[in-house]
Amino acid sequence: MKFDAIIIGGGIVGAACANRLSQEGLQIALVEKDFIASGATSAGMGHLVLMDDSEPQFALTRLSLELWTRLEKVLPAECEYENCGTIWVAEDSAELETAERKADFYAAAGCKARVINRKELYRLEPNLRRGLAGGLLVRNEGVVYQLCASKYFIDQAKARGTSVFEGEKAMKIEGDTLVLGSGTTLVSDYFINAAGTAAAELSPGLKITPRKGHLVITDRYPGFIFHQVLELGYSKSAHQDESESVAFNVQPRSTGQILVGSSRQPGEAGDRIDRKIVAKMMRRAFSYMPGLARLHALRVWQGKRPATPDNLPYIGRSPSNEKIIVAAGHEGLGITTSLGTAELVADELLGRESAIPRSPYSPTRLDVAI
Repeated sequence: MKFDAIIIGGGIVGAACANRLSQEGLQIALVEKDFIASGATSAGMGHLVLMDDSEPQFALTRLSLELWTRLEKVLPAECEYENCGTIWVAEDSAELETAERKADFYAAAGCKARVINRKELYRLEPNLRRGLAGGLLVRNEGVVYQLCASKYFIDQAKARGTSVFEGEKAMKIEGDTLVLGSGTTLVSDYFINAAGTAAAELSPGLKITPRKGHLVITDRYPGFIFHQVLELGYSKSAHQDESESVAFNVQPRSTGQILVGSSRQPGEAGDRIDRKIVAKMMRRAFSYMPGLARLHALRVWQGKRPATPDNLPYIGRSPSNEKIIVAAGHEGLGITTSLGTAELVADELLGRESAIPRSPYSPTRLDVAI
């Protein structure tokens, strides 16, 4: 079987790439070793968020949010897309100054964000603990149920003729041929390595390490929270490379449930629930929103997110094999940046300019020889 491109990995990044490339009229195949959205995608919160830890991160998240906004009216109801906005909570005056700097940066870039004082913070989110200084309200950010969004992208691609191979492990690429675990061979001009934490198996030089994370979801409590709410220290916590960390991060779902995070354990590969880190994560959440402690939790789960040394994904051609375009290493921003990544992959494959520079995401930026 011959295809214009074969995507390896059926998470939300691979699914978005399949949808975008099929829109270009290309004959696409997607190979997933388990089932669609079964890997890192299932371990995400579904937060569609603007992040500014670096200029390239800001550019990619901003592009992606614009693309998500265009989908708002066409996504099926089961995708639970909600433009609820984000509140970054400032615990004290020093963090409020951070919020002011972020607001100025966003305003200069044309993004809708403003500082809110203590009174408005409690009006918007009355279940936050008293004594907080205020926060940053960012509009046009939202949440999506990423499992259904991934399925939607796959269904759209399949309607255009994309072939999907679930339960098939990609073993190796030999020339223009992909060999699957079942012995099936697929032929293509290009391969998109969107295999998440397993991406280095096909591109051995990639510097990707797993970061284990846990999430908790509650029973239905409509009206308990109204925005995605995070602590302003979240970004610093999320990017610790050597030690485990937790941060306050809660999300409203359209079902009335509340999704609670987040934790990160760099290099942790086990699949068991770590009750100590979950307890630490929940204590952090209770310290910001004490009423959470009275709610009933329905489920706890974990997953591994693919992280890179500089917290940017790899998007671009492998220098050792021009047939391979890498789209991996998104860590906790894969859901947000899936659409922007798919756009850059399409531009790379078709040899055209992109809305943002692609070079900051190149696999060669960290002296990777793959």
